[in-house]
Parts: sequence; C-alpha cells; structure tokens
Amino acid sequence: MSELSFGLDTFGDVTLDPATGEPLGHPQVLRNIVEQGVLAEQVGVDVFNIGEHHRADFAVTSPEMVLAAIAARTERITLGTAVTVLSSDDPVRLYERFATLDALSNGRAEITLGRGSFTESFPLFGYDLADYDQLFSEKVDLWAALQGEQAVTWDRGTHRPALRGARVFPNTERGSIPTWIGVGGSPESVVRAARYGFPLTIAIIGGEPARFAPFTDLYRRALTELERPALPIAVHSPGFVADTDDEAREALYPHFTESRTRIGAERGWGPPTRAQYDAEVDHGALFVGSPETVARRIADAVRALGIQRFDLKYSNGAMPHAQLMRSIELYGTRVVPRVRELLADAPVTA
Repeated sequence: MSELSFGLDTFGDVTLDPATGEPLGHPQVLRNIVEQGVLAEQVGVDVFNIGEHHRADFAVTSPEMVLAAIAARTERITLGTAVTVLSSDDPVRLYERFATLDALSNGRAEITLGRGSFTESFPLFGYDLADYDQLFSEKVDLWAALQGEQAVTWDRGTHRPALRGARVFPNTERGSIPTWIGVGGSPESVVRAARYGFPLTIAIIGGEPARFAPFTDLYRRALTELERPALPIAVHSPGFVADTDDEAREALYPHFTESRTRIGAERGWGPPTRAQYDAEVDHGALFVGSPETVARRIADAVRALGIQRFDLKYSNGAMPHAQLMRSIELYGTRVVPRVRELLADAPVTA
C-alpha cells in the first residue's frame, strides 16, 4: 500500500472581497483558485482537487479547465476532482477531456467520480432526477470499460446508444485515467468501487471520523472477496488552519454558519447552532485549529480508519482568498510534516 499522501480540496465557493464585503465575480474567484493550486504545490501538498457545481454560489462548472491552468504553472502536484458529477455527463466525452488534461500535465491528472450531492446539473443537461441511481450505475460501468483505451463494445445502458468497437482519443501515456469513487454514506457505493477496482474516497461532513470505520472495513473485505489487490482509501473533510485555535475557530464560524444555513434551507435542515459547530470542531468532521491541533486530529483519523490519503476541504463558503491562502500555507508547511511525525511515533495498525 502506498505511503500516506495529503490533498487539498475546493468546491470553488464564491468568496468575499475584504475591501467591500461583497461577493467576488466568478472570473476573479477562478483566477484565485489557480493561485491557490500553485501555492499548494509550493508548500509541498501532494494533490489538489476541484469540485464541480452548477449554481451561483460556486464558480467552477468545469474543473478540468481550471486544473489545466494550474498544470501550466506547476510541475509535481497531482490534479484531480472533488467530485466530477458523472451522472449528468457523458463518460466518453469526459474521458477525452481528462486524457487531454493528463497530457498537458505530464501524467498528473486523476478523477473522482460521484453521483453529486447537488442536483442542478440534471435538469440543466436534460436528465430526469428519477433516474439518479441508474444514471450513475450505467455511466460508471461505461467509464470502467474505457479504461485501457482499447476498442470498446458496450451495450449495457438505457440512457445512451451502444458503442461498437469505439476508440477514445487522445490516448494517455499510461493507458488509463486514475479513478477514485467518491461516497457519502452508501454501502452499495463502497462495494461498487471495490467491484470495479477503483480506490475509494469517503466524504466526511458530519460526526466523528471513526464512525466511518465500518465503510473502510467493508471496502477491504469486498476487495478480498472479489480477489482484487489492496487499494488506497482517502478521506475528504472540511477544515481551516490558522496560527491559533481561537483564531481558526472564530474566523471560520460565520462562513460555516452562513453556508450551512443557505444550503440547509434548500434541504430542510434547521439552522446550525454554535454548540453544534463547536462539537464538530472538537470531535467531529471539522478539522479546525492551529497546525498542531489539526495535525493531531488528522493523525487520529488516519489511525482510526487506516487510510492512505487525507484531503482537507479548505474552501469554506465566502471566506476570503487571503485567509484561504494562509490556511494552505500552514497546511503544507506545518500540518503535513507534523502528521508524519505523529504517525512515525505511533504507526497505523488498522
């Protein structure tokens, strides 16, 4: 199994202009994300992932375009997604786009496929939400068939025409696009990832990370029963790093509250309370605090779940660009080295 790696994830949230207090325009947000990706490489982060959304409060609808801009200014960092909504995209066209990104980045592209927790893309691209599960199941099956970049014959779907000896171009130098499957809380999705032989990414957005141990255990057992080799598991969780615990906690709180209230109103959630926020920071899914605090929380999660990658979702609602840049800097220069020290002293046994 590979050595533990560290990533940063952004959904491309529209952030505030600190001078005016008003939201920045989408073009400036996109340019800022490129700067964030460049800084991530400079401070030693292994992976930079960008999510896909199709709504006003997020700027990124085409992660691979933004990743290509970052690729042109970096040399080492892996460039991926968090996540790509495969259900409302065409697997063939998507493969071509990421094969192009892989070429331009000298083999640094990867993709995380998911069903999408936001659904705006479905009506936008002409899909029926009643087909939500079937769309993903069929399209991930076709995506798996495209790996290897040989002639593909595929006729197992009801939402697109069959392929007969089709080839997809451009070819990549390694013959495939490294692919992860992103899951929230569905055992079926965990087993599906194992069945196709794709690494697993678990999105932890609430509660103690250790409660997801049954999912990491299920994935490993499924791989064994399917006679597949061991594959890496990643965790994606939100957080924010500042110089002190109090600074981090107080800086994030208003943006966390505003974002959760706005999105929660669409989904029937009650508004979050300060007590709930503090509980998530102390013991739950929010990795918030000084470098030492965040490092210890990450090390605990790695030990509890036996994972091979930790991705911090550093973008948090409208939090300004300068604060995000400082969080990236601290994550790469102080949190990541400290996690490695803590795990060297007490290795993972899961």
